[in-house]
Amino acid sequence: MKNTQFNIKWLVRENIQDLQPYSSARDEYVSDGSKMIFLDANENPFDNGVNRYPDPQQRNLKSILAQQKGVTQQNILLGNGSDEVLDLIFRAFCEPKEDNIITLPPTYGMYQVLATINNIENQKVLLTKGFQPNVSAIFEAVNQNTKIIFLCSPNNPTGNSFSEESIVKILENFKGLVVIDEAYIDFSTKDSWLSSIEKYSNLIITQTLSKAYGLAGIRLGICYSSQPIIEILNKIKPPYNVNELTQQRAFSRISDPSKVTIEVSKILKERNELVAILQEVSFVTKIYETDANFILVQVDNADKRYKQLLDMGIVVRNRSTQPLCEDTLRFTVGTSEENNVLIQRIREIIN
Repeated sequence: MKNTQFNIKWLVRENIQDLQPYSSARDEYVSDGSKMIFLDANENPFDNGVNRYPDPQQRNLKSILAQQKGVTQQNILLGNGSDEVLDLIFRAFCEPKEDNIITLPPTYGMYQVLATINNIENQKVLLTKGFQPNVSAIFEAVNQNTKIIFLCSPNNPTGNSFSEESIVKILENFKGLVVIDEAYIDFSTKDSWLSSIEKYSNLIITQTLSKAYGLAGIRLGICYSSQPIIEILNKIKPPYNVNELTQQRAFSRISDPSKVTIEVSKILKERNELVAILQEVSFVTKIYETDANFILVQVDNADKRYKQLLDMGIVVRNRSTQPLCEDTLRFTVGTSEENNVLIQRIREIIN
């Protein structure tokens, strides 16, 4: 069932609707591969590989992503990391001091940071004890100025995926935007929501090359949505937000998906082995279900165990300050060698 309440004209800020976007030299002339003399963009003419401005629409990258993901290039926006994509969504659709968003703690902390930067109220609706969306509480929190609901699935820091039933209820009954953050989707047994972007016109999906693709250092975030939403975000993105070196490195990595598949398989194998070992550790009181490349573990004393591991050269994340995450540590799955060292250090602590 489609969401008949959704109206994009209601969502977009008035100043954004009226905005005439900046037109760069590379927007006005798009090369067809012909040999041309470029005297239009005030660039240094001496070729060093990066003396020309990058493609502002990242067409080569979008072409291969569209082919692999089963969408069109018009369904894709690329950003300087997912954080830029998320910020663009705030700036396009949320009026400062007026509108609000809904997030579901414990969740990714940048939603709160970006809300604060953009002067947008963040209404927090806690997940259930099973780390699932409390759908009835979410809709109780919705008011006439609620523009966006953020769903991180698989969720960070808990690692679990949200139920399809909960997500569908929100998509079909909320008149604003639903952003599903799929940063960890490549590690999940659940399907991406990408196939639903045409069915749900209020759906935005964000993904990243920082996790499964191992390209955290190049900063490339991906946004998938209906064409009208992507057109709005394109109006306000910086003209050259994804640099040439990032585009080249991303294209090379995406062009060989088999390597990514092999690495993901290795990470999942290591994750399962690590879970099995942690189940036998005396100070571990609970291991949470995970669909990601990390494991959230409840221990007897998180501060104490965190410091012990740190003193032994192992850096994990203490998530105890997050709601519903008392005395928890988050372990990213490393290489086989790194995980063996972790296990050895844990055994030293026990002994």
